[in-house]
Amino acid sequence: MTGESAALPLLQMALRVEQDIFVIRQRGREVAAVVGLEHQDQVRIATALSEVARDLLRTTGGADVSFHIDADADSRFHLRADLAPVSPLPDGRYEPQSGAVSRLVDTLSVSTVDGVTVVRMSRRLPASAPMPTPVRLAEFRTELGRTAPSSALEELTVQNAQLIAALDEVRSQRDDLAVLNEELAETNRGVLALYNQLTEELEETNRGVVALYAELDEKSAQLRAASESKSRFLANVSHELRAPVTAIIGLGRLLTDSASDPLTAEQGRQVDLIRSSAADLLGLVNELLDLAKAESGRIEPDLTDVDLRPVFGQLRGTLRALATRPEVELVVEEPAAPALLRTDEVLLGQVLRNLLHNGLKFTERGEVRLRARQHGDRWHFEVSDTGPGIAPDLHDRIFEEFYQVPGATRVGGTGLGLPYARRLVTLLGGTLELTSAPGQGSTFTVSLPVGGM
Repeated sequence: MTGESAALPLLQMALRVEQDIFVIRQRGREVAAVVGLEHQDQVRIATALSEVARDLLRTTGGADVSFHIDADADSRFHLRADLAPVSPLPDGRYEPQSGAVSRLVDTLSVSTVDGVTVVRMSRRLPASAPMPTPVRLAEFRTELGRTAPSSALEELTVQNAQLIAALDEVRSQRDDLAVLNEELAETNRGVLALYNQLTEELEETNRGVVALYAELDEKSAQLRAASESKSRFLANVSHELRAPVTAIIGLGRLLTDSASDPLTAEQGRQVDLIRSSAADLLGLVNELLDLAKAESGRIEPDLTDVDLRPVFGQLRGTLRALATRPEVELVVEEPAAPALLRTDEVLLGQVLRNLLHNGLKFTERGEVRLRARQHGDRWHFEVSDTGPGIAPDLHDRIFEEFYQVPGATRVGGTGLGLPYARRLVTLLGGTLELTSAPGQGSTFTVSLPVGGM
C-alpha cells in the first residue's frame, strides 16, 4: 500500500458544535465497519472518538477529524483517527477526562505532523479484514461518501441501543458469574472436607508410624542384645571346647607314639579316627572363635604397606600341601610389580587362604587360580575354580553362617568360612562378591582400596 492513494484520508470531518460529536461517533463506527473491524472494536473506537471530541470541543473549540489506514513494521494494518485542534492544546498536552479512553484503543498520543499538532488514536485490524490495497481504499472512500450522516437523535438512539445491549451482556455475565461462584463455593466446601479427612488420616498414619518406630527401636535393641549374647556364647563355648579337644588330640598322638605299647591294626585305625574327628572339631572351634571375635568387633585391622608378592608366595607354599588331588592344579599368579597395598597383611592372608582352601575342597578336576589386578584406586583379587558352581539363587545364602550348598556336606565343612571371610573383607574396607553358575565353576572377587580403609 504505497503512493498517493495511501496518503489520502478515508474520510474527513469537522468538529465545531456539540451535535458534531454524535456525527463523529456515527461516522467513526461506519469507517471501522467498512475497513473490517469487529463489532466490539467498532463500538470501542467510536466511544473513544466521542470522548476525545468532547474534550477538544471544550478545551480548544473544535478540531478537524480524518481517518487513515497505516501499516506498521510487522506489516500489520491499523485504522488511525487524527483530531487536529483548531486552537493550540493547553500546555501542548492532552489529558483525556475519561481514564477508559486509552483502554478502548491500541494507541493514544499527541503528535506533530507537518507543524500541526494532532491527537492520534489507532486500532489494529484483524487478520480477517480485507487487504487495504489502493483499489480497496478507493472503494472504502466511495462507500463512505454515499453514507449521509444521521441526525443527533438517531445517533443517540443507536448509542442507547448499544448501551442496552451492553447492559444485557453484563447482566448475563453477572448471572453466569453468580452460578460459577456458587459452583466454586461448593467445590471449596468439598475440598475443605477432603482436606480435613486427609489431615485426620495423615495424623492417624503418623501416630501409627511413631508407634512402629518405637517398636522397631525395641526390636533393634533386642536384636543387638541377642547378637551380643550369641557372640559371648560362641566365644565362651569355643574357649571351653578348645582345651578338651586339644587334650584328645594329644592323647591320640601319645597312643600312636612309637614309645608307647604297640596297638593292633584295628586299634590304630580307631585312634586315627579319633584324632581326625578331634582335628575337625578343633577346626570348628577355631572358626567359631574367629567368627565371635569378628562379630564382637574385637578385631582391629593393623594397616601397613604390604607387598603382595611375598604374600602370594607364602600362600603358594602353604596351600600346595592341600592340593592332594592330582587332577586339580593350584595356580597362584605373581602380581605385576609394584604390587603395593595398604592393608592388614594377616587378615588379607586369612581371607585369601580361606577362599583358596574352599576352592580346593570343592574342585574335583581342573584348577584353582588366584590372581590380582589393580584397577584405578582399587585392587581386585580373584579366586576362581572349575568346581561344580553355585546356582544364582544361592549366591547370598552361602555367606550365611552354617549354611552349606546342597550336596556339599559330603566334602565336609562347617559353613563358617565364607561368612568369616566376608566379615574380614568388610573390616578392611572392601567387598567380597561371587560370580558362579552350575557347571561353570565359581569366582570370588575381593575388592580393596589401594590406600586402605
